[in-house]
Amino acid sequence: MISDAPVPDYPADRRLWNPDLAPVPFSKRTWGKWDIAALWVGMAICIPSYQLASGLIASGMNWWQAVSTVLLGNLIVLVPLALNARAGTAYGIPFPVLLRSSFGVYGSNIPALMRAVVACGWFGIQTWIGGMAIYSISAILIGFDASQKIDLPVLGISAGELTCFMIFWAMNMAVVVRGISCIRWLENLGAPFLLLVGLGLLSWAYVAADGFGPIFSQPSKFATNREFWVAFAPGLTAIVGFWATLSLNIPDFSRFAKSQRDQVLGQAIGMPGTMALYAFIGVATTSATIVVFGEPVWDPVTLLARFKNPFVVIPGLLALVAATLTTNIAANIVSPANDFSNLWPRRISFKTGGMIAGVVGIVIMPWHLVANAEVYINWLLGYSALLGPVGGIMIADYFIIRGQKLNPEALYQPGGEYHFQGGFSLLALAALLLGILPHLPGFLVKIGTVDAALVPPFFLGLFDFSWFSGFGIAFGLHILFNRLASRPTKPSAPAAAPLS
Repeated sequence: MISDAPVPDYPADRRLWNPDLAPVPFSKRTWGKWDIAALWVGMAICIPSYQLASGLIASGMNWWQAVSTVLLGNLIVLVPLALNARAGTAYGIPFPVLLRSSFGVYGSNIPALMRAVVACGWFGIQTWIGGMAIYSISAILIGFDASQKIDLPVLGISAGELTCFMIFWAMNMAVVVRGISCIRWLENLGAPFLLLVGLGLLSWAYVAADGFGPIFSQPSKFATNREFWVAFAPGLTAIVGFWATLSLNIPDFSRFAKSQRDQVLGQAIGMPGTMALYAFIGVATTSATIVVFGEPVWDPVTLLARFKNPFVVIPGLLALVAATLTTNIAANIVSPANDFSNLWPRRISFKTGGMIAGVVGIVIMPWHLVANAEVYINWLLGYSALLGPVGGIMIADYFIIRGQKLNPEALYQPGGEYHFQGGFSLLALAALLLGILPHLPGFLVKIGTVDAALVPPFFLGLFDFSWFSGFGIAFGLHILFNRLASRPTKPSAPAAAPLS
């Protein structure tokens, strides 16, 4: 049983172990349901959550259809979140270590790095958003016109925007250096404050528009049910894809939970309701802007800048900076930090992995990812097609093939039970590849590389459900391949008793 005893003497070369990847002892599993709920409130309250419903309304939905789609998508993703969290809570292990049981002790690096790259993209996007909030604050304090700027060659942004981006980047890195305990403190401190800010925005919207404005009276633009479902499918997949990343690496957090009850309740309390609330606040506030400014303003940074009053704008923008920081650190740094550490445990610690993620987040130039709504939605759909199959394999392996029983010591041993073929599980990798491939034609059409006329309609429709179909295909194939190979479904050595 995993206990407070000293860490076992793992192989001296430390190829698979370092203190950051080691199982969390029971004495350090101190996160209760309210800690986990606060974590989710801190992650869910961010500008992308505020803007989620905007793309759905632009596609033709009315306000309640858009908010309901957001709520449904988050209730759906709550299921894999709770399931994948179980192993983290049971054995105290992080996401990349859990992957070793299904993909092999070295094969785990393939899905872990896929997750890490997506996280780095999100880290860059959120850092850009936080940097723009700082840029707007600077424009008010210094007195320059933020719209009058000269873009730097190659980068496509101004020197001022780049400077503010790097300032917010440095704030994130400062938290990374402090470690996981600082992240918990930050989320607990920020959650109630951010909820109050959201309710304040909602109050302003109601008063300013003498109600909730014209968006709430705007009917659906769909003439038939079929038109609705055509827009609903990719919209729902994009919503699920929003947290598809966390549905994989949730063990990075649930490993600190006191019990399975705490991790399940904490997530149920903190995530779906907060996401739906902030989507509603985004719709209500934007509806009010039509009355006040004569046009819809979906970007809260742009909205706050229009008030001109520094006593309103500066606190509001600081709140957005805080919201973006809490989301970015928990959602987009913890996972790649552990994933990069898993790649070379002897040399890469959690802090070093976090710094690597930070550098990648700069190199990808994230301002191009958020340049327009189509690119942003395709980004969500694209990585959903990659990560859905990973989630399907993880859940099939842990719950169906292994019956929630792992051999924790073997997860850290080269040549042990999870070594498979040279450290790689060819069965899991085959299921992963076959779960991704059917979505490639649709993705190539979405990004304009292939003419839609050359791709059968089935594959175009499949891409709209990429997370669901990828999850289901990989889930079924992983079980089938293991049954055909007659792979043992129980640990070969006595397993530690999981936490109930």
